[in-house]
Amino acid sequence: MENDFQKNVLKIGIIVHGPEIIDSGYAKKIIDIIKNYQVFTDKYIEKEIFVKLGGTMGRVAVIDNNLEEIIDISEKLVPSKSIQKLGEFNDFLFLLNYGKSKITGHTFGKIVINNSKIHKPVIQIERPGEKDGTIILWNKKFLNDVDLKNKDKDNNKDIEHFIDGLVETISRKFDISIENCISEGMNVYYDELGNQCRKIHGVSPNESIMVNGIVVGRSKGEEVTIVCKNGKLLGIKNADVKWHGVEKLGNIDLNKIIIKTGMLRRHSNFCENDHKLGDFNNKIDNTIDNKNIQENMQNVGKLLFIHHAGENTLEMLKNAPVSAVLTIGDDTTTVCGDILARFNIRIIGITDGDKDEILDNPRLTKGSKVFKILNAKDDDVGDYIIKNSKFEDFKTFEEYFNHVFKLLANYSPKLEYTLEEINN
Repeated sequence: MENDFQKNVLKIGIIVHGPEIIDSGYAKKIIDIIKNYQVFTDKYIEKEIFVKLGGTMGRVAVIDNNLEEIIDISEKLVPSKSIQKLGEFNDFLFLLNYGKSKITGHTFGKIVINNSKIHKPVIQIERPGEKDGTIILWNKKFLNDVDLKNKDKDNNKDIEHFIDGLVETISRKFDISIENCISEGMNVYYDELGNQCRKIHGVSPNESIMVNGIVVGRSKGEEVTIVCKNGKLLGIKNADVKWHGVEKLGNIDLNKIIIKTGMLRRHSNFCENDHKLGDFNNKIDNTIDNKNIQENMQNVGKLLFIHHAGENTLEMLKNAPVSAVLTIGDDTTTVCGDILARFNIRIIGITDGDKDEILDNPRLTKGSKVFKILNAKDDDVGDYIIKNSKFEDFKTFEEYFNHVFKLLANYSPKLEYTLEEINN
């Protein structure tokens, strides 16, 4: 039986990372170029294209841009895991990214490639809409040895010719150059006191610093370094530390954490048309049944608790129906509320006013209610609510809200707070 390559079928994997490459429109443009590109040798080369998302906030961008049929968002995977998964059965891969600067994009690419430990060519398209946009050919030595298992040298030359032509077409189309990586990648070292340190690349002054989705500080300048000892974050050089956030981290390893600075999403294309939660769930989990969908649309369902790391919101919606979400923390309320607004799900927010600017123009579903605690930490109040709740007795948003309201009235010492109801 002939294998795929003898049939001249070329398998190409495409990993799309982050919301910016999607919101800018370049992800769709590049995918279309790859799909339509053809080079003629002595035989016609057919293509099979597999596109997968890498990252978390990009899933929301895929939904907003109606690209669910093109980009697979069925799994929540970091980019290196997406590369590993597609690398198992594809001849070579593309990594599409739009970093906030050239150095951040190149650093991202180097870290992801190193973490994936892949031994196939990866073509990174970085910042295609910018003057400093680049194409990086990772694992270039494998361009001359593309998975030669059961493949002869002539066929290998066809693949190399195909890749060269495709890269040149993309370079010319977007006027971006093919360059070597300018970053050293992850910069982790130990100082003279034995502290583990990691320098953050591409930071601008007055940006939020997020570790594993939790805001832990705000930069004072461009040279920012995180310092740890025995898994505990001790401080951040050239930044104001947000210890309130650090407390939520637990033990960390600077070689494994995910660090982001600035906005999680800079140019949101929020879709005004309501997305049906059932439609979304059917794309990421085929086990959702119509009964659950109908119950959710009737505002009857369970209450979800999200204490921090709001980027996990979509994953938590898989087991619908959900009629309300209790969010604890300013940043969690911002991120979760914005995501849930796409599905017309209201939130009950517990905040204390230390919000960071991590989303551009965030929105909340009309009817959501947000408490701003004035004389206590939102974490403490949130823990109290969870510990003393009897939410299993309720099904509607109004019932959940009234229960929270009563719990806050019984909090000791007496709470002072403001209450905002979202009306638009």
